[in-house]
Formats: sequence, structure tokens, C-alpha cells
Amino acid sequence: MKKTIGIVGARGHTGAELVRLVAAHPALELAFVSSRELDGQRVDAHVAGFEGGLRYESLGPAAVAGRAADTVVLAMPNGKAGGFVAAIDEAAPRTVVVDLSADHRFDDGWYYGLPELTRDRYAGERRISNPGCYATAMQLAIAPMLGGLCGPVQCFGVSGYSGAGTTPSDRNDTALLRDNLMPYALAGHIHEREATRQLGTPVEFMPHVAAHFRGITLTANLRLREPTEIETVQARYRERYADEPLVEVLDDAPWVSRVAGRHGVQIGGFTLSEDGRRLVVVATLDNLLKGAATQAMQNLNLALGFGEFESIPL
Repeated sequence: MKKTIGIVGARGHTGAELVRLVAAHPALELAFVSSRELDGQRVDAHVAGFEGGLRYESLGPAAVAGRAADTVVLAMPNGKAGGFVAAIDEAAPRTVVVDLSADHRFDDGWYYGLPELTRDRYAGERRISNPGCYATAMQLAIAPMLGGLCGPVQCFGVSGYSGAGTTPSDRNDTALLRDNLMPYALAGHIHEREATRQLGTPVEFMPHVAAHFRGITLTANLRLREPTEIETVQARYRERYADEPLVEVLDDAPWVSRVAGRHGVQIGGFTLSEDGRRLVVVATLDNLLKGAATQAMQNLNLALGFGEFESIPL
């Protein structure tokens, strides 16, 4: 018998990607998709490739909890998850909840689900916090060098405007972004704090938005305690991610255009200073997929006992 799943906040870009992944899953079926703006409209009218007569509903916290789905994904902006989590805690505590917002990424009572780095810590938790898109790229780019760092890691990030969501703003206004690169939140960004907390080392992050729709380029500048050789660095990354089908280690710097629409991460462009103590690494991923929906599916599969990569094209 299939497990049931509900998605709250399904109007957004990530919600649509998750609908497609669930539809392709042999052991999951959509119980409901909630969107206040699209209430009553057919899902297949908004999500290309989805088939069936399912319609969006506008469901509040009590209604979502009352559906008693096996799992619920909260795909809402930051600050909106609390009421839904409280209602599910009270009415259906065994429901697996995956929160795509930042609301529970700093809560030790929730499992932080970046499987490539944290799956060994999963202990059957029913409350799972999905990492941020930039924070995912930062952590995967930095993790193999932990233990050999000297000082904060500086990260320069550029995202497509889909990362700004569907609510109109300067950061998803295509007219403003044309021929432009828009910096924002240049100190104290929540993904900076998230990566710092999870890695246990200071990360300084400077995000920007560009005119392309999807995909992140993240360039990390790492200071090393001891001089090293480029072959040693490349070998360390390849060894660390050798068994990770969603992480590809390259010699050359990855291009965001080559990862857009794909479910994994590419890491490469390894460059050392002359003294061998400054390393630059480039990571790219699709912010809507590995940065959100794909990672959520990995976490759902892990929590429900399925193969981690079920329904994810490798």
C-alpha cells in the first residue's frame, strides 16, 4: 500500500518540482496539495507532466493535520510553519513533517537533513528540516577540508531569481535583473549562519541574484593551515564523495547552465595559491532541486524506509 503525502505551499517553484517527484514515486501518492491562491484549480494545469484530476485546496493547520497523511511537506516562506507543526503535533504526531523553510534549521529537536553529510545521524526523527539551497552548496564545497582550515571561509554566491520565490520583489523582477547582478544581505544572511552552525567553522557569505531563472554558483575561498598540493585536494574531494550519486567532482569549474534542471551538485575548479595555503572551490546546483525538492525527497525516502534516491533521476 502506498504512503500518502500532502504538500502545503504547492504554488511555488519548489512545490511544483516536488509534485513531479512524488508523481514519479512508485510508493507515494499525493493526498492533497494546498495553495490559497490556486484553490479549486487543477494541479495538471500548473505543473507540466503531472497527470490526474487532483485540485489545489486552501487548507489551514487544523485541516492539514486532520487529513492524517503519512507525511507532510511544508513549502512555505520563513515564519509560516509554526501553526501547521503545532496542529500536526497535537492531532497526528506520527506524521513525518519535512519543513523546507528556515524555521527549524536551528532547532536541535529536528533532524537537519543534508543526507550526504548527516544521514549517519538520522535516528528515526519524524520532524526534518530541509537545508537552504546556498547552505547546501556551501557545506558540500567546504566539508572535505574541515580540520585543515585556518580562519573563516568566504563564499560568493550567485543564484537565479527563482530563489526569490513567486511573491513579487526586486530580486525576481526580470526587468530590474536584466544586464544586472543584484547583491543583497551581504552580512548575516541566514544561510551564512546555517552553514556556520552545521560545519562548526565560521563562514562568511555574500549572496547575489542574477537574470537566469534557476541554478546557483558558489565560489568558496578557504585558508589552509598547512600548504598542500592540488592533487591532494582533488583526491580528498573524490574520496569524500565517491559513493554519492548526486555529487560529481570535476577538474574544471562547473557551469550553472550545465546543472540547471539536474538533481545533483557539481564541485570543481580547484585552484591553489602559489604558497599552497589558499584554496578556491566552485560548487553549482539547481536551487529548486538539490537545493530544495530533490533534497526533500531524499529525506522523505530516508524517513519512510525507501531507497534514498527513489524517484530521483540519477
